[in-house]
Amino acid sequence: MTYDLPPVSSAVTPELLDTLPSPCWLLEEALLERNLEMLRRIKEATGVKILLALKGYALWHSFGLVREVLDGCCASGLWEARLSHEEFGKETHTYAPAFKEEEIDTIARISRHLVFNSPTQALRFGVPARRANPRISLGLRVNPEYSEAPVELYNPCGLHSRLGTLASAIDEKRMEGIDGFHFHALCEQDASALEGVLQAFEEKFGQWLPRLRWVNFGGGHHITRDDYDRKKLVEILKDFRTRHPHLECYLEPGEAIGWQTGPLIATVLDIVNNGMEIAILDTSAEAHMPDTVIMPYKAEVRGAAEPGVKPYTYRLAGNTCLAGDIMGDYSFDRPLHIGEKILFEDQMHYTVVKATTFNGIPLPALARLHRDGSVTVDRRFGYEDFKSRLG
Repeated sequence: MTYDLPPVSSAVTPELLDTLPSPCWLLEEALLERNLEMLRRIKEATGVKILLALKGYALWHSFGLVREVLDGCCASGLWEARLSHEEFGKETHTYAPAFKEEEIDTIARISRHLVFNSPTQALRFGVPARRANPRISLGLRVNPEYSEAPVELYNPCGLHSRLGTLASAIDEKRMEGIDGFHFHALCEQDASALEGVLQAFEEKFGQWLPRLRWVNFGGGHHITRDDYDRKKLVEILKDFRTRHPHLECYLEPGEAIGWQTGPLIATVLDIVNNGMEIAILDTSAEAHMPDTVIMPYKAEVRGAAEPGVKPYTYRLAGNTCLAGDIMGDYSFDRPLHIGEKILFEDQMHYTVVKATTFNGIPLPALARLHRDGSVTVDRRFGYEDFKSRLG
């Protein structure tokens, strides 16, 4: 079986752009379906289950497509668990660094797996969770103390990390009632990084594996990226399952589902010059693309290149008061003009879920481009969306 698929080109045309609100996130369903087909082949080859990480992609209007392939969702707390339960309707696996007492019954009732970050939380909430849902399976997040995460901000196994339990903190008493282990140590990485993490995980926690029912390999697997070694991933997973045939195995990528499935569309509102040409857009890096400020990374712009490569260079900037609300410098084949559309590529994952109304800037609309060329605008955000969250 081949795990690679031919590329699918974007179907966004200038005519289509004229029909959409601005700013707007546009999900291209054909691109989403290509990603899902890759994941389906991985599942069939390995027997693992794959969950949608809602922290990375939560466009629930598209869940009809996603649930055809994936086995459920992993949630980071009560609200994501409810979204999974109400809109996805398959397995819900819930993990949080810490749970609140007043929420644990509700979370347990709608979750298949409940993963605790520490033995303290497991001892405190394990019995109430089983009382609320006798069929629930309880797990413990563990820290393999190994990661190749490229940025320390996204390294869950870094020094003094609060995420996961160390092997030295586990004993027979703390393992009472625990059915599975969950680890997460990757950040948009290849299968070779998983190989290193898995080796560390088995070395530190292998003694407990015979008594478990399942293992969750966490997220950060960039499976749908074109240069990802999917064949190696299949080999790693099959080898692990051969050595531990009694364990049910899960992956929970977020970015792999939404990877390269659609742009954020914005409009040039003004062009000013302060030593260089600066195009002010009706969107914001700070509010709508926060990873460009936090990570940082530079989003690709359709039709643009690095500054100086093409004849006309502009700085693309957001429409807030933050001086650093800047997407980056790009060059274009021709001058930009007021009213022109700018397309930031690959803006479906870790953008919609992180967006804010900082400075009162409107949230982008949410739209889907279907295979037949039709478009559905699922949501336009207005003043009441801004006002209602402030009081």
